[in-house]
Amino acid sequence: MTEAYATIVFLFVLFTLLGSSIWIGLALMGVAWVGMEMFTSRPAGDAMITTIWTGASSWTLTALPLFIWMGEILYRTRLSQDMFRGLAPWMRWLPGGLLHTNIAGCTIFAAVSGSSAATLTTVGKMSIPELRKRGYPEYMIVGTLAGAATLGLMIPPSLTLIVYGVSINESIIKLFMAGIIPGLVLAGLFMSYIVGWHFLRPHERPEPEPSMSIGEMLAESRFLIPVLLLVFAVIGSMYFGWATATEAAAVGVLGSLTLALFQRSLTLDAFFESLMGATRTSAMIALILMGAAFLSLSMGFTGLPRALAAWIDEMQLSPVVLIAALTVFYIILGMFLDGISSVVLTMAIVEPMIRQAGIDVIWFGIFIVVVVEMAQVTPPIGFNLFVLQGMTRHEIGYISKTAIPMVGLMLLMVVILVAFPGLATWLPENIRQ
Repeated sequence: MTEAYATIVFLFVLFTLLGSSIWIGLALMGVAWVGMEMFTSRPAGDAMITTIWTGASSWTLTALPLFIWMGEILYRTRLSQDMFRGLAPWMRWLPGGLLHTNIAGCTIFAAVSGSSAATLTTVGKMSIPELRKRGYPEYMIVGTLAGAATLGLMIPPSLTLIVYGVSINESIIKLFMAGIIPGLVLAGLFMSYIVGWHFLRPHERPEPEPSMSIGEMLAESRFLIPVLLLVFAVIGSMYFGWATATEAAAVGVLGSLTLALFQRSLTLDAFFESLMGATRTSAMIALILMGAAFLSLSMGFTGLPRALAAWIDEMQLSPVVLIAALTVFYIILGMFLDGISSVVLTMAIVEPMIRQAGIDVIWFGIFIVVVVEMAQVTPPIGFNLFVLQGMTRHEIGYISKTAIPMVGLMLLMVVILVAFPGLATWLPENIRQ
């Protein structure tokens, strides 16, 4: 009864604070404070100060602002435009044509950004005008871009995986490596959707692109080389054990600054804008993590996570049934909270449950990223929907409809992960130490 009473109090205070439009980080701290005062004898102030400092001073967390800054630099310079220019010649011959640049562009930019919103904005501002000019259907342009941008959450460096790793004290590099193969599989599913559209709706195809010689295609591809080198430098340095996640992030920042300087596209204004953009995003995520750390401590004192884990254990649910239930839970939660908030808010409860069920925490990290990706394109709080609304001037309802097939493909990705868990665990198990 004590645990049930504590749950009711926690949920009531949480929804009251979130409903009052208070910042999520402060809302989490408020819930934790109430829990400490009502259910423990430990001074809440001392506990909060100690926990917040411990969570905020984590060395692992230093990778977060660096990866965010790297994405900001690329977003504000000409590197992103060159990436699209180098991709287009190789996409035009595929069934579905240049629509594939949405998927391929998001996949490559995700490997140097880590942010879904940055990926969407960068690729969208390049591809939307070009695809419209060539006569591609609007619903395909918007829908494929909405879905593909979510790859920024999975393909390393992923901000969501960093937050998840810090929350459960797991290796960031292993989580990064775990996201590579599932990210590419999901990109393949998105591309297969475009191929299906190409053959099922031939009347909607635009005029074929003018032919290009191999020499011309190779000449255009030179614009893609700088970004690919940066991707290999960041991911390769982690895989081969040459750098930790934080060191790889520093390599990425230096690499993106160097490339932008060589291109002469890094102005003083762009430099300071990228720095301030990274600072704002990092501060927001850090505040959420501080609140989550304090909430985890508070819930630990009430015994709620342990009681819930024991209850799940008594129910004798199979791992597959538990994953199915958590999929529904996170989809519903994602309708009201952004991805990072969903992760940190639930880890104190969910982590004991999955460990009790014998589910691999690395695999679960990739699963949770897929279901959080759905939250980016489902109303009413789908962040990617709002970004696309600002870029295309369409209604949220229209954008949501165009993204429905992509949500279906993400659900299919969950099924694939359950059926083939090695997709997420093989690379981390074979990483060079």
